[in-house]
Amino acid sequence: MESADTRMQRVISTYRSVNQRLTPAILQAYASAGIPAVEIFCSAPHFDYRTEQTVREMADCLGSTGLQLHSLHAPTERNLSHGRDNGAPLAISEPERARRIEAIDEMKRALEVAERIPFHFFVVHMGGSRQPADSRRMDAAFSSLEQLVLFAKQRGVVIALENTTGELGAPAALRQFIAQTHLQDLRLCFDIGHANIGDGIAATFELMRDLVVTTHIHDNHGDKDEHLVPFDGTIDWPTAFTVLATAPRKPLPVVLELKEQTAAAPSVEQAVAAFDHLEREFEKPRSQAAHTS
Repeated sequence: MESADTRMQRVISTYRSVNQRLTPAILQAYASAGIPAVEIFCSAPHFDYRTEQTVREMADCLGSTGLQLHSLHAPTERNLSHGRDNGAPLAISEPERARRIEAIDEMKRALEVAERIPFHFFVVHMGGSRQPADSRRMDAAFSSLEQLVLFAKQRGVVIALENTTGELGAPAALRQFIAQTHLQDLRLCFDIGHANIGDGIAATFELMRDLVVTTHIHDNHGDKDEHLVPFDGTIDWPTAFTVLATAPRKPLPVVLELKEQTAAAPSVEQAVAAFDHLEREFEKPRSQAAHTS
C-alpha cells in the first residue's frame, strides 16, 4: 500500500503570519502539529534574511524543531513594515537599471540563506500585477534571471517562477519567456488561487505542468487574491485534484499559503484540517484511475 508521503508533501508557508516576526514559537507549533516543512516568506520585519544573526538563529530553530526548509519566497517589497503591505515594490523585470540591480541584490541576499540553511526552491514573481509583458520588461527579467539562476544553482537552489495575476506572470508568458531565453534551469510554481482568478485551473496547469516543481495552495472567490483556507472559497476542487494528480513530480509539494483574515491568522488546527481534507480528496483521482486500469 502506498504511503501518504508518496501522495502529497505537506508544507506550510509562513505567509500565514507575515505581519509579525517569525518566532520559534510559531515554528514549534507547526512541528508539534506534525507539519514537516515550511516555506519562509522573505520580508525584513518577518524574517530578516539580510542579517547573519537572524539566519543563524533560524537555522538553530529549524534544527531544534526538526522542520525542513522546503523553499523561500523571494522578497517582493522594500522596507515592508509590520502590519502594512506598503513597501516599494521589488521587481526583477524593472527596466530602470538602478532599481533592477537593487532587486537583484536583494534576491541574492535571500539566496545566501542557503549557505547556512539548505532549501530546494526560491519562488519568484516576474513582476507586479499592473506591469505589462512588454519587451523592455522581458529583457530586464532575462538580464536579472541570467544572473540569479546561476547564483542559485551554485547554492543548490532552483528558481521557480510563480504564475501571478498580471500579464508578466501569466502562464503563457512564463512559458514563452523560458523558451525564448533558453534558461533551462528555471522551473515553475503553480499558484492555484491565481489560476482561479485568471484563466482557470485546468487551462493554467496545462501550460505549466511539465515544469511545476512546487505549488501554492489556497482558496478565493474568483475575483481577488484572498488566500483563504481551501474549501472556504469557490475553487472547483474536484477539477483541481484531477489536474494536480497529473503533475510529473511525485510527491507533489502542497504548500499551504494562507493569509491573515480580519487581523487573525487561520489557526494551526485549521491548517492541519485543511491538509487532511486535501490529502483525502487528492487521493480520489488516483484511486479512480487505479480501479479503471
